[in-house]
Amino acid sequence: MPNTVIEVRRTYSRDDEIALIDAVHDALVDAFEIPADNRCLRLIVHEPHRFATAPNLTDPERYTLVTIDCFAGRSVQAKRNLYRGIVERLGALGIPADHVAIVVRENTTENFGIRGGQAACDVDLEYPVTI
Repeated sequence: MPNTVIEVRRTYSRDDEIALIDAVHDALVDAFEIPADNRCLRLIVHEPHRFATAPNLTDPERYTLVTIDCFAGRSVQAKRNLYRGIVERLGALGIPADHVAIVVRENTTENFGIRGGQAACDVDLEYPVTI
């Protein structure tokens, strides 16, 4: 169950916020083969002066940082597919490809407490992690 935070430097409409969350979630479903109903995504909107970016961006207000905490085990190819999928989907929403940064932080299943306080290593996840 990936836990995902999307951080942006500008306000969006409610519909655009939902579209941002859905874009990242859809990329996770495709690349990491998680169930479509497996959703844990948060959108954080920063005041631009509180979220510094590289000075050479053409539209710094559209800079987007996606941080994903997930179970260890995905292949490099699955991660490449995820990165490409996120960038393509956010691009369709007007965010330039070079304005997107993605960080994947992997943890072993014993480091995730899920489903009523159980260690994830003790639970049947019902989807593959080693893809």
